[in-house]
Amino acid sequence: MSSAPTALRFHWGSALDSGQKKSTEQYRSNVLDLEGAIDFAREADRLGVESLLMAQSYSLPDPLPLLGALVRETRAVRYILAYRPGLLSPTLFTQIVNTVSWMSEGRIALNLVAGISPVEQAYYGDFLAHDERYARAEEFLDILHRLWGGEAPLSYDGDHYRLKDAQLGLGLHEGRRPEIYVSGASGPAQRMALRYGDCWFRYGDTPEEIAKVTGPFLEQGRQVGLRMQVLARETREEALAELAEVMRDTDENHREFVAEFVAAADSHAVKNSFRLAEQSDHGWLSPLIFSGAVAYRGGPALCLVGSYAEVAGYLLEYKAAGVGQFIFSGWPARDEMRHFYTRVVPLVRELEAAEELAPSGGVR
Repeated sequence: MSSAPTALRFHWGSALDSGQKKSTEQYRSNVLDLEGAIDFAREADRLGVESLLMAQSYSLPDPLPLLGALVRETRAVRYILAYRPGLLSPTLFTQIVNTVSWMSEGRIALNLVAGISPVEQAYYGDFLAHDERYARAEEFLDILHRLWGGEAPLSYDGDHYRLKDAQLGLGLHEGRRPEIYVSGASGPAQRMALRYGDCWFRYGDTPEEIAKVTGPFLEQGRQVGLRMQVLARETREEALAELAEVMRDTDENHREFVAEFVAAADSHAVKNSFRLAEQSDHGWLSPLIFSGAVAYRGGPALCLVGSYAEVAGYLLEYKAAGVGQFIFSGWPARDEMRHFYTRVVPLVRELEAAEELAPSGGVR
């Protein structure tokens, strides 16, 4: 079965306020602006954003209580909850997700990440090596699938989890299993995505390089998604001028901090994103992909830069390469979200409509 993309799907990275004004600044992690986060989510709802990614990191507030607040303040936007298996038991986690699914009328999806740094994992008391974390994550997802599939009472005897007669009174809202996104670039991550996920998410690269890895996923009915930044304006000149502004007065102390974090990381995705940035031509992987912010923001900061029309056209190149979904963010997050959803997405839909007509001779 092939799962080649139909209409591209666009999600956005949730912000706790209006977002950074510059790509090179360090986030303020010592405050929580709940009203700002709610206002951001409400605007995403109005703009027609399909989903907001709720990231998990030691440097951010925990996404679970935030998710509980945001679903009650919005009506249509979904939430992709990023979670690292190992912090909660799979039964308790299933119970939490089931509860949120009722609170939101099913507007929840999951982004499973096995962790990117043994240093950060140790903060939470987790000392498993990279491949063992993925082995544990596979057991975790196996249990979730079984519970959601109605296998109860469930007893389980794995290397990482043991359950006896597990059962939950509250199931999922309308029985709809959350869409599962699996992130990571390593072999174990890809195998887990094929076995338990609906979509394999990874950091960006050029459409030509992405096309080399999408085949096995499409052949087995999975989708492929990219996590990137975007900066689009009316003209390319305006976009480049804005890029120069967000990259001005860089925080080199923060850059050194990121370099140290990456050096300690064992994530293939993170290492690869920095390798691409280091090998790029004067900060550009292609005429539309800027890599200069990766040193300050990590792998997600690979940025698609151009006019509205250029960015829309490039997204269709990704679609031709087998990509079906994107999680974008920008600087500042709210302003770029407005540009993207009001100016770029309509152009993408026009191009997709033209593609649909092309085989019958309507548009070429």
